[in-house]
Amino acid sequence: MGQVCLVSGPPGCGKTTWVLETLRQHQGSCAFLRLEGDRSEGLEQGVDGGIDPAWLKDQIPELISLQPSESGEELHREAQLTLIEVQQFRVPETLGLDGYGASVRERLDALRLKPDQTLHFGRDSVLPTHDTLEFNKLEAWHINLQRSVWDPNSLSSFWFELVNGAYGDVYRAKGLMNLPDGRAFLCNWMVSQKESQFLPLDGIAPDSERPDRPSALVVQGKALEPRGIQATIDDCLLSDDVMALQQRHRQEQIPASSTQS
Repeated sequence: MGQVCLVSGPPGCGKTTWVLETLRQHQGSCAFLRLEGDRSEGLEQGVDGGIDPAWLKDQIPELISLQPSESGEELHREAQLTLIEVQQFRVPETLGLDGYGASVRERLDALRLKPDQTLHFGRDSVLPTHDTLEFNKLEAWHINLQRSVWDPNSLSSFWFELVNGAYGDVYRAKGLMNLPDGRAFLCNWMVSQKESQFLPLDGIAPDSERPDRPSALVVQGKALEPRGIQATIDDCLLSDDVMALQQRHRQEQIPASSTQS
C-alpha cells in the first residue's frame, strides 16, 4: 500500500476541497474514504449520504472510491495515495490516531488502514483556516434524494430560503441535486462564506429517466425545522408525469432546432 493520510476538521472547513486539490496534484493511482467521526454531546454529525465520494468520483473518474466494510475485509491495495476524511469537531489532543475517538480507530483497524499522516484543520499550518469555525452546539438533518429530480426554479428558491434562515439558523448546507436535463450540481453553503457554490458535475445522466447516482442534502445549524424543509422539498421535486411531459417537449424541440440551424 502507498501513502495513507487522514484529514479531519469541523463541518464546512474545506476538507473535501483540500482532498480534491491534493488528488488532482497526485500523478499516481488514488483512493478516497469518508468515515463518520465521533459524536460529541450537543454536536450532531452531518450524514454525508454519498455526496463527497460521488463529487470526487465525478471530478476524478479513475479515483478508487472506498466503502467502509463491517466485516473488516481488506481494502484496495493498489492506490499509491489514500485520503481519509473525518468530520471532527474538536482539535485532537494528541498527534496521530491517539487523538481520535475509539470508533474511528476501530474502524481503521477493521479496514487494515494505518495512516502515515494525520492532519486537522485549525491545528496544522499546511491546511487553510478561513472556514474553520468552532461549534458548541449543532443540530443536523439529512435526506436521501436518490432518483429525485428538482424543478430548477424551485431549487433556486428553496436554496435561497434555506441559507437565509427560513428553516432555522443554517450554518452548513451541502447537497447533490439532479435537474431534469440530466445535469447535477453540488450545492454548497457555509455561514463564513459570502455566497453559495453551485458546482456542476461533469457527468450527464440520460434525461429520459431518473438518475441512479447518489443525491442527498445535509443541513447543520440551530433550531432547524425539518418538517418545513421536507414539505418544501416535496413541492420542489418533479413527479413522473411532469418529467415525462418535459421530456416530450425537449424531444419536440430537437427537430425545430435542427431545421433552424
